[in-house]
Amino acid sequence: MTIISKHIVFTVTNDLNYDQRMIRICNTLQTTGYRVTLIGRRNNCSLPLQLKAFQQKRLFVLFKKGPLFYIYYNIYLFIYLLFIKADCICAIDLDTIMPVYFAASFKGTKKTYDAHEYFSQLKEVVTRPHIYKMWHFIEKKFVPKFRHGYTVSKSIAAAFKKLYGVKYLTIRNMPLAIMQENNIISEKAIIYQGAVNEARGFEYLIPAMVNVNARLYICGDGNFEKQAKKLVIKYGLEKKVIFKGKFLPNELNNFTKSCYLGINLVEPLGLNQYYSLANKFFDYIQQQIPQVTMNFPEYSSINQEFEVAVLLSDLKPTSIAEGINRLLNNTVFYEKLRLNCTAAREEFNWQKEEKKLIKFYNELLSKN
Repeated sequence: MTIISKHIVFTVTNDLNYDQRMIRICNTLQTTGYRVTLIGRRNNCSLPLQLKAFQQKRLFVLFKKGPLFYIYYNIYLFIYLLFIKADCICAIDLDTIMPVYFAASFKGTKKTYDAHEYFSQLKEVVTRPHIYKMWHFIEKKFVPKFRHGYTVSKSIAAAFKKLYGVKYLTIRNMPLAIMQENNIISEKAIIYQGAVNEARGFEYLIPAMVNVNARLYICGDGNFEKQAKKLVIKYGLEKKVIFKGKFLPNELNNFTKSCYLGINLVEPLGLNQYYSLANKFFDYIQQQIPQVTMNFPEYSSINQEFEVAVLLSDLKPTSIAEGINRLLNNTVFYEKLRLNCTAAREEFNWQKEEKKLIKFYNELLSKN
């Protein structure tokens, strides 16, 4: 039974407008009968907030990244949480776990942890020894203190149970189910949607495009964007690889469904990448477009049930180009995968996945 009027506060470090997972989670719980507040950050580049059914609060932070950002934001968030009345506070990833832990402990408030990432195993963390030491210490110190939580894949949940003794639920990054007729595709365009970050395979994808007769649209931004643009210039692909920037969720859905196939590449460096189950994997399925992705445990398991993707065992540019060209040139194979996407989207959607989230919070907040 829904606990009416209980207040749940979620904390992230982004500016809220583009966080599709949190928008879905907050909408679900608000619609269920909870009062929901999502807290993030704002800086000089942030666009105005999009109107939502739940409350949103952005804390202004002068710094955009680096140690000063994390120090400032964590202190600011901790102070803010001390003065907000909540029945439960949820930390999203390690970068908000400390202020949530200390604020919830001081106030005697219930707390949960939502691991969008296996944070200490991100490529940009594991490849920098001092950074890894810090985040691994925070993870080892604080994750065991959050007995209630959930994450995005069974593999990450299993790792947390083995290392930290916590039994976390798996709530995957499913998009909302959509009912639509067949997509109208004007060209055989390739789409990459999501963060343009390290470990997303751009060092290999961009040179692979030399041997692909189609345009690649990159929809997003991130810490590898400058390097990616330099690679495009290096390989003379300015007319073939197009950087579209960030889209709001509804705009991104409309653009994705006009494309022919999707890209979801991940480097096998760091367990976070190897255990990943990205939003875009399910977004492509929901929009009925086959994709090229990795032969990693989570993707392989789903692909055995519904063949929706070409799986790559390595990130060589030649392998990527072969996978893309197989979808571009083999119409029979492409149509087979597209029809499989149509069937799979009935199974992999937020309307089904959200039931686990509702049950989780109903049970947690019904306890004294």
